[in-house]
Amino acid sequence: MKMPKVPCPRCRRDIAAGPVTGRLSKGRIWRHDDPGMLRVPDEPLVSCPGSLSIVDMPLPGRQLEIDMDEVAPADDVGTGQREEQTMALF
Repeated sequence: MKMPKVPCPRCRRDIAAGPVTGRLSKGRIWRHDDPGMLRVPDEPLVSCPGSLSIVDMPLPGRQLEIDMDEVAPADDVGTGQREEQTMALF
């Protein structure tokens, strides 16, 4: 699943945001490093303070759109019925 990217409220970088259960218009920003933070060996990792913030998601509640203009499978000549493609299970 491709996550939309939204700007972090702290560092303003575009970060992926996952949906929040029960709130279609809200998302939680994924954990990410602060751009100015240097990694110190043998020290714990420090995330951006904006990590895990709840933000507004772009296009809230949008459903999957199906292209209905696709060509339908060809039917049997003159019968108006399609031949079902089946196979025996046993």
